[in-house]
Amino acid sequence: MDNMKRVERIIAALPEAERVDVEAWGDHPTFRVRGKNFIFADHLAQNLSVKLSKAEAEAVVATDPAAHPAGYGLGRHGWIALDVPAGLDEDRWAQLEEWIRTSYCLVAPKTLARKVENG
Repeated sequence: MDNMKRVERIIAALPEAERVDVEAWGDHPTFRVRGKNFIFADHLAQNLSVKLSKAEAEAVVATDPAAHPAGYGLGRHGWIALDVPAGLDEDRWAQLEEWIRTSYCLVAPKTLARKVENG
């Protein structure tokens, strides 16, 4: 299964999450909940940006060679950019799913976030 299909499968389990391709960014996909971005991606989902708490983002960037602070000043707000090459193992996908769910919960309204956190 390709990366984008994996990401879309993770997103499908999140209440009110949707994919929005942004024309101004070359139709690059974003994933949103009630109009707020919680993932920025490239077309193949080989580069993802997600939001984490500032402390977790700092720890991930310090320990994971595939992670770095997101550009456009987003890094200082807990956004990290991740390199996601094709063919990752299931353990890495489990980690990515956790980060995607965390990003969703930080951005989503509390009522929706609680459904995922308590899920």
